[in-house]
Amino acid sequence: MTYRIMTESDIASVIPIYIEYYNNKEEGEWTEETVYKRIHQVLTREDSYCLLLENNGSISGFAMGYFEQYDDCFAYDLIEIVIAAGLQNQGLGTEFMKEIEKRVKEKGAMLIQLQSVNDEFHKHFYGKLGYGNASNLVLKTKIL
Repeated sequence: MTYRIMTESDIASVIPIYIEYYNNKEEGEWTEETVYKRIHQVLTREDSYCLLLENNGSISGFAMGYFEQYDDCFAYDLIEIVIAAGLQNQGLGTEFMKEIEKRVKEKGAMLIQLQSVNDEFHKHFYGKLGYGNASNLVLKTKIL
């Protein structure tokens, strides 16, 4: 397995991985257009940091996020991590997260923050890596 920085030219290659995961596993309704827009928004944001996971030149997964400066810390916001559906439950996601942690720490981040679906799968995945629920923040939403 190798890791490399994602570029705009990689977006077309990761769209099918995104759609397959979210539409089949999470019952989403993503289209090529909406996935492109989501990935492009994060990838082209200032201080973005997006990685590809490759095996023999084939993309096995990707992660995208960006760095944010706060008054008391420099943080990495992990927006997405997706492993190709046929390669899940083999430890690739865990190893990918460890690589992301190592790399963003080397770039000065003192914490990683993310939003996750509130289900047992995600609790287990992030929990085994040492992630817990923030006690000082609550996600607020309003349907318009």
